[in-house]
Amino acid sequence: MSEENKQATRIQTSILNPLEKKVLVWLAERMPAWVSSDLLTFVGFVGALIMAAGYALSNLNLQWMWLSCFGLLVNWFGDSLDGSLARVRGTQRKTYGFFIDHNVDVINETIMFIGVGCSPLVNMSFAMFALVAYFMISVYVYIDCHVKGEMRLTYGGLGPTEFRLLLFIVNVCFMYIPWLSQWKKTVWLFHNEFQVGLFDYIAVAAALLIIFFYLKGFFKDLKELAKLDPPKK
Repeated sequence: MSEENKQATRIQTSILNPLEKKVLVWLAERMPAWVSSDLLTFVGFVGALIMAAGYALSNLNLQWMWLSCFGLLVNWFGDSLDGSLARVRGTQRKTYGFFIDHNVDVINETIMFIGVGCSPLVNMSFAMFALVAYFMISVYVYIDCHVKGEMRLTYGGLGPTEFRLLLFIVNVCFMYIPWLSQWKKTVWLFHNEFQVGLFDYIAVAAALLIIFFYLKGFFKDLKELAKLDPPKK
């Protein structure tokens, strides 16, 4: 990895970021010595598995979505605290940390989106569309990290923590507002029949919004980089 990547500036402007940073530092300062950043990264991975399991089991009973909610909390704890712990202790490993953190992120998000698609909440096809959109913006962020030395972690004031919170709220609403789980409409798309619920529409809308941010950032950076790196004459 280039020196620019290792020193990339993190751009974190999400709604909850000021409060979250204080909470994470408070937790990191009180972590036992035997708790390492790698252990917390693994905890985040376990949280993703718990979340996916809860969603799969929710086909038997919607109350299993409480397990998914717990998995979201475990995933947030591990995934958000691993880097904070390293910064508080002054034990950052920039190249190794970047490599392991973002590769595990890819694994976690794949597990979590598949879990959502296995649940009554969102059709698997639409969950995979949302996953593709997520990977598009992720790849864009990593390219920007290399080219501009910036890592933008939030778009439209929303970051991973806000999305986890929104998904937690969606889970609770889906369990306790009957018409949200009962309302379905048959839709034909590309010669395939889908039973579409409200959150299928929301998943598609969220994916399209992510793609919009991707395209907006792409063309903005394309214009800037064309000036910085003009054609050779």
